Amino acid sequence: MALDEPKDTDDVFEIQGHTYVVDKSFMEKVQPIKVDFQQYGFKVDCAVDFSAGGGCSSCGTTGSCCSS
Repeated sequence: MALDEPKDTDDVFEIQGHTYVVDKSFMEKVQPIKVDFQQYGFKVDCAVDFSAGGGCSSCGTTGSCCSS
């Protein structure tokens, strides 16, 4: 997850005052994506199981740094 400006290859979602930009091809692979805001940050869950050798390590949250 990173700050970015929307491109033609992105899907843009406005949810409760927040704008989310997701690459369209990545979205096809991982949808649905769920973002939960917590007291000290956020947690991102998606349809890909990275625990099965998918190469995702995170900073204290499951799946918060998904790689394609």
